[in-house]
Amino acid sequence: MIICTPVTPDGQTGGGWGKAHRVALATVADGAITDWQEIDVGWDTAHDEGTEGSHHARIARFLIDNQVDAVVVGHMGPPMAQMLGKMRIDTVFGAAGDARAAVLAATAQLDREH
Repeated sequence: MIICTPVTPDGQTGGGWGKAHRVALATVADGAITDWQEIDVGWDTAHDEGTEGSHHARIARFLIDNQVDAVVVGHMGPPMAQMLGKMRIDTVFGAAGDARAAVLAATAQLDREH
């Protein structure tokens, strides 16, 4: 499973999704993170460039290109959450603290739900 989460420079879960500067792509298998890549996406800057639809499309393309199964986030706006739902990407809200720990906790939650 590939999980995407916003991250801060010190490894904490970033609060917002659509204005994230950096995200981590975590590959999780058997309850452990097997790969962790951090990518500067610049959505904080891009957020106010162009229309909301173009910003959502930019994020959707990133998620598709990286085969993301779930997003772990502190919060996101309802339109973005609706888009992820249409894409059938699971979303876990309320993440905080250490980003790696948040990903593992969310993975356990998703495993229980599925």
